[in-house]
Amino acid sequence: MRHGKKFNHLSRQTGHRKSMLANMACSLIEHKRINTTVAKAKALKQFVEPLITKSKEDTTHNRRIVFAYLRNKYGVTELFREVAAKVGDRPGGYTRIIKVGNRLGDNADMAMIELVDFNEIYNGGKKEEKKAKSRRGGKAKKTETPAAETKANEDAETSSEETTESAE
Repeated sequence: MRHGKKFNHLSRQTGHRKSMLANMACSLIEHKRINTTVAKAKALKQFVEPLITKSKEDTTHNRRIVFAYLRNKYGVTELFREVAAKVGDRPGGYTRIIKVGNRLGDNADMAMIELVDFNEIYNGGKKEEKKAKSRRGGKAKKTETPAAETKANEDAETSSEETTESAE
C-alpha cells in the first residue's frame, strides 16, 4: 500500500528522475521560464522552490547543498546572484504554473512554469520600482535642469561666503 506517499515518480527510475529534474531546474534558472507537461512542472516546482529558498542566504554550505542537487556550477552561480537578489523579500511561492493546452502529438497537458519575479507582464514593473526606492534610502530625488543646478550651486556658494564674513 502507498499510504501518504505523495511523491510523483513520473514513470522513471530514481536516477533518471533526479537527472531530469536537475536539468529542468537549471533550464528554469537560466531562461526564467520553460514549457513542459503539467506533471513535470508540478514535480519541478517541489524540486526547485527549496533550492531558491536556500539561495537567499549566500553561504558556502548552502552553495554546496544546492550544487549537490543541480550539478551545474553555472546554474548555481545564476541562482545565487540574480534569482536570489530578486526573491530576497518574498516568503515563498517563487514559481508559477500556467496551463497552455494540449500537445499535438499525444494530447498531453502542457504547462509553462516560470519564476514569478521575472515576469514583467504580471508584475507591471512594480517590484523593480519599489526595490530601487529602498536602495536610495526613501524618496527619490527630483532631477533638476542643468541651469537650475548651476543656480543652486551659485546660491550655496554665496550663502557660505556670507556666513564666513559674518563670523569674522
